[in-house]
Amino acid sequence: MYKENKIINKSEILFLTLLLLFSLQGTSQEQKDTTKIMSVRYGDKGFELRTNDNKFLFQLNSRLQFRFSTPYDTDPLTYDDYSQDAKTTFKINRARLKIGGHAFEPWLNYYWEYELSQSNLLDFRLMIEKWDFLSFKVGQWKTEFTRERFISSGEQQMVERSLINRPFTVDRQLGAEVYGHLKGSGIADFNYWFAALTGTGRGSTSNDDGNLMYFGRIQWNFLGRFLDFEGCDLEFHEKPTPIIAFSTITNRSPYTRFSQAGGGSLDGFEDGLAGQYRINQWNLETAFMYKGFSWQSEWHTKEVIDKYNNDYMTVMKGYYVQAGYFFHTIFQWWPKHLEMAARHASYRPDYSIRENRQAESTLAFNWFFKGHKNKLTSEVSYFSFQDKTLPLEQGWRFRIQWDISL
Repeated sequence: MYKENKIINKSEILFLTLLLLFSLQGTSQEQKDTTKIMSVRYGDKGFELRTNDNKFLFQLNSRLQFRFSTPYDTDPLTYDDYSQDAKTTFKINRARLKIGGHAFEPWLNYYWEYELSQSNLLDFRLMIEKWDFLSFKVGQWKTEFTRERFISSGEQQMVERSLINRPFTVDRQLGAEVYGHLKGSGIADFNYWFAALTGTGRGSTSNDDGNLMYFGRIQWNFLGRFLDFEGCDLEFHEKPTPIIAFSTITNRSPYTRFSQAGGGSLDGFEDGLAGQYRINQWNLETAFMYKGFSWQSEWHTKEVIDKYNNDYMTVMKGYYVQAGYFFHTIFQWWPKHLEMAARHASYRPDYSIRENRQAESTLAFNWFFKGHKNKLTSEVSYFSFQDKTLPLEQGWRFRIQWDISL
């Protein structure tokens, strides 16, 4: 069960967006006989309107995901999910409207994102980014706790995130953050993020008690080169670019998991009361890109402490490893726009039980018509469910997805 507060409806957003566009167009037409005050172009982040003095920038972008899957779409979560009736699906998986840019100064940035198909306001944030070493952010956004989750769904390497995303993601939260890039000489190159958040999920504007969520991430760019949050080495990095990161979060709330829908409960946990669950999480992360090759991995530990049940603690562990490569760099017959990628993920929902494991192995192919802005992804996955009280259950899934940004 999820709880959320609707912040703004779809019709209001579309009306405001159209009003702004028409206003800017009218202003431009009034000035066409004198001095042109702004430029209009299509860039990496969609349509852009920029004033000549660069005091204001408005970017408008939309994205659609069309997905076909069989015999099911979502990852199997329970033993019974493996014996469910086949339900081949074709759907619009995501329909996003994105607006961003800067106002008054180039370092005062803003961004918001809306999910049209579900009428959810996903992101709304204001960033002060005047200095590389010290920046500030307020609003609602996906925390940088895991690389896999923070990478935009439009820039993923696979059709969807791995099996371990559901139990370990912290997703979107409302709060404030300080972050920056400490670029020293040689190996002394670090990025950092520290935040205080409500800890009650997307769409919730208040905490359930006096305990906030606290988050921290340290990323070591030990060869002196920063690696952005994106899947696939489309840039073909000319120099090896690796990172190692460590993230941690602590929170007390009614929830044992989070998603785009807000706060919710993992399987085996009842809907909580205010402040019932203390959650402590750690994540060790690696990533690497070089000349068309990409690698990323995460190793998670999560403690769920039931404060209303004698501090009973459940420990969860999970990991994934993922790699991709553009094989045209070594085989002339391999198409230039085709990437092959593979991923393996494993999750233990109760680490105290040895025969207690869920696993996923996925092979994917990406065809990039225009980078991540227009790509076709197909994948085949193999799942297994192990429980000491039940026989081993296994299953296959196929999905194909077209992701296009306009």
